[in-house]
Amino acid sequence: MDLFTQAKNLAILTEFIDGQGLRHVADETALRIIVDALPVRTPNRFVEGAVVIRSGQPARTELAPEAQLPLRWTILDAGAGVIAEGQTAERAFLWPQDLPVGTYRLRLSDASSETEEVPLVVAPPRAFGGDFDRGWLLAVQLYGIRSARNWGMGDFTDLKGLIELAASLGADGVGLNPLHALFDDRPGDCSPYSPNSRLFLNALYVDVEQIPEYLPTDDGDVIAGLRRTEIVDYAAVAGLKWSALRAAFERFNAEAGPARRRNFDKFRDEHGSLLSRYACFEVLRHRFDRPWWEWPEEWRQPREAKCAELRNGTDRHEIEFVEFVQWMADRQLRSCRHLATRLGMKVGLYLDVAVGVQSDGFDAWNEQAAISRYLAVGAPPDPLNTAGQNWGLAGFNAAGLELKSFEPFREMLRASMRYAGAIRLDHVLGLKRLYLVPHGFSPKSGAYVQMPFEALLAATAQESAAHDCVVIGEDLGTVPDGFREQMADWGIWSYQVMMFERDDAGRFRGVDHYMPNALVTFNTHDLSTYAGWRAFSDLKLKRSLGIDPGETDEARWHALAMLDDVLRQNAIDRHDLYAVVGLLARTKCRLLTISLEDLLGVIDQPNIPGTVDEHPNWRQRLSVALEDIASAIDVAALKEATHERARIGT
Repeated sequence: MDLFTQAKNLAILTEFIDGQGLRHVADETALRIIVDALPVRTPNRFVEGAVVIRSGQPARTELAPEAQLPLRWTILDAGAGVIAEGQTAERAFLWPQDLPVGTYRLRLSDASSETEEVPLVVAPPRAFGGDFDRGWLLAVQLYGIRSARNWGMGDFTDLKGLIELAASLGADGVGLNPLHALFDDRPGDCSPYSPNSRLFLNALYVDVEQIPEYLPTDDGDVIAGLRRTEIVDYAAVAGLKWSALRAAFERFNAEAGPARRRNFDKFRDEHGSLLSRYACFEVLRHRFDRPWWEWPEEWRQPREAKCAELRNGTDRHEIEFVEFVQWMADRQLRSCRHLATRLGMKVGLYLDVAVGVQSDGFDAWNEQAAISRYLAVGAPPDPLNTAGQNWGLAGFNAAGLELKSFEPFREMLRASMRYAGAIRLDHVLGLKRLYLVPHGFSPKSGAYVQMPFEALLAATAQESAAHDCVVIGEDLGTVPDGFREQMADWGIWSYQVMMFERDDAGRFRGVDHYMPNALVTFNTHDLSTYAGWRAFSDLKLKRSLGIDPGETDEARWHALAMLDDVLRQNAIDRHDLYAVVGLLARTKCRLLTISLEDLLGVIDQPNIPGTVDEHPNWRQRLSVALEDIASAIDVAALKEATHERARIGT
């Protein structure tokens, strides 16, 4: 089979037209690596791929000409066995409308005794749509929170304070950076969008002083010094926190009573073999101190028998330590969710989900068919990034997900939705197609791989409905025709950034342009803050770093004039942040986020794409302590601007 036929069988697009109308043909050397990196996929004979049924609605499947009729079909559940079966003598037939929501295997056998199996996904008609009209959220970079009691970076107790603050301001929740687990021994790799695992939590957000087994240390002066720093000293914070976590665990082992131990066992039972494998992976990663594909052969695959062997040996204590830390993180985050519920917040926590993971992390080891370590997610060249982009993250692939009936994708969603009222899927275009770049190659040498879009939307709807969690898709930039419409049809919300909502003449679009089922915001963590935007500081900083900001000073002056125009058109006389907030509050978008950096007038943005050490990305701390935020912002102006969206009683 030639290379291009293999690529077609794996849903790899060997050529595509970019946003400027230019044709790109895949580099053959890079294409060979992409083909070899993906699981072998036998072309389906009877149906195109996974079958999707929306519960209670007519669903029709067309059989390929190769199927010899009659064809027998059987729907299999992993636990319950056969849940439905039948036979058809037609090439197009309707499925029963009373199938329970779930993910199954569909076995098809034709008259020639040829057989194939594909996933069958029965989903609610739409994702959870939210039980509120319009609200707003306070957007926060949790690590950057300064407080009188934290250890030099924000933690889950600070998050409780933020929830109380947001509630007092009339907000319906707090939006956060990803809370995914990073690498405990690489504190400098602090980007929340480059995780070890999207299935577990970053332990540095644990407030160790709230652990019942915590004992005060003599590090008070060091901690006080960390509280005063301008940027997060992750190495120092990690050293102190991991030491305190270890001491708390040792005391738990020595002194915990039966009830406390039962609670720990309950947590481990809730998370099952997934938590056990994660803990084993972390122990092995520390033992071998190199990427998992260079480990001894016996440990390169996540085999349950080998994990059980590890747990029953001398590493049992270390494995339980990893599980204990995740228990503490989980229970503290759950407590934040409970607080938001008690305060009447309709959303509570709005969490971000990264587009991929580090190739040497747990998720990539745990799901080697569904996640390829040889390929990085990125983007092809465009007017703003003429060289293309390589984000250095491993993403899901279609063949592997279908082999696993999309379970790895659903596990990721469940982990983020567990305590969230809303989540944002970063780069949601990746549900339809991912641009993959082989390691060592230029982004220009990548290729698009098509994803089972309908099936992933159906899986998203399943988990969204099960968790009562709104799903927002980050759909910025150029997307394929019909993409947003299909996303909306499944109840996935759009993500509208005012900075980008301008016409060809640079005019900001009016309030009627915005969609109801969308989250609206002025900016993002990758863009300038409002104060920085008005001061041109983002343009100056990028130029000082040798980065083309993609905008001239003249263009920025024009943008400021256009902002004044749209404010005047809406009878808003102010020209400050609260004027912009008031404008966005009038849109039909059911959620609005306002960043804490903007409310405090912060100039520098949290992250500058394309930089690593040149800028303190994901390290900057707020200059105002949590306890003083309410007095540092214009609460009256904020409440006036958001009064149409404020919770009753605030």
